[in-house]
Amino acid sequence: MDRLSRRRLLIASDLVRAAVFCVLPFATSATTIVALAAVVGIATGFFRPAVYAGMPNLVDDARLPEATSLFQTIENLTWMIGPVLGGILIAAQGPDLAYWLNAATFVFSAALLSRIPAMRLQAGTVESRGHWRDIGDGIRVVLRSRALLAVLVVWNVVMLGAAAINVAEVVLAKVALDSGDIGFGVLVAAGGLGLTLGSFASGTAVGRIGLGRLYALGIGLMAVGYAIAAVAPTIYVAVPAVVLATFGNGAAVVCNALFVQRGAPDELRGRAFTVIMSSNYAVLGVGMVAAGAVTDAFGARWAWGGAAAA
Repeated sequence: MDRLSRRRLLIASDLVRAAVFCVLPFATSATTIVALAAVVGIATGFFRPAVYAGMPNLVDDARLPEATSLFQTIENLTWMIGPVLGGILIAAQGPDLAYWLNAATFVFSAALLSRIPAMRLQAGTVESRGHWRDIGDGIRVVLRSRALLAVLVVWNVVMLGAAAINVAEVVLAKVALDSGDIGFGVLVAAGGLGLTLGSFASGTAVGRIGLGRLYALGIGLMAVGYAIAAVAPTIYVAVPAVVLATFGNGAAVVCNALFVQRGAPDELRGRAFTVIMSSNYAVLGVGMVAAGAVTDAFGARWAWGGAAAA
């Protein structure tokens, strides 16, 4: 990733995703839709490390926490609002218009990115030593940095808990808490609210209490919030507990990015993000498979309790 222009990579990722959503209205089978969704996921896998890696080049280090916090806040806010707007749009006009509008947003994003000078996103490209050696360089920079290694190990453990939360959430809301579809929707919305608030607050909190302390505090709030939700007698108790947990999650995610942004040199920063994110998502996938079995065998409350323990 670091041997390529980050700006070109970002723009190409956006254009690929725009093209996929232009094709989706013409998809005639579930297999085609799944395959196109996979292409979107791969393009996003290139986009996210590149945008995080380029951010320290756009702002001074003193303002990096606020910039990363703002970026993560906007992302969480759109994840919270987007599904609601999409649902309203699909109910009114069907999925095709939603696909076209989504494609337009990616084209607009690419147009905005094209206005950023390439040199503002990275100090310079790096000559490739071969694909596998480049990957090895990324792994080594992570393993040799205490900050990056902490993110790799800690967030992999957190991802195991996140897998259980995601898989068992619908069962917790609809079965354990007997709150139906409305309760599930409220629980999901509470998670989006907490993520947004936590991301926003972290920008100033880093300077006040320190990056390491905020990281530990954020993960601690996740543990406490999900533990309370696991034993909550009603949805009215679970909802504020989830807001608390995801508030910590939002803050911790910003800390993850800052550790890597400050801990990896510019010429290897994209590879460091790629190694850590790839590991995190791989653990998340395996964890979801295991979480399904745990939820079926023991119930959603035990799955969430296990997530809190993790």
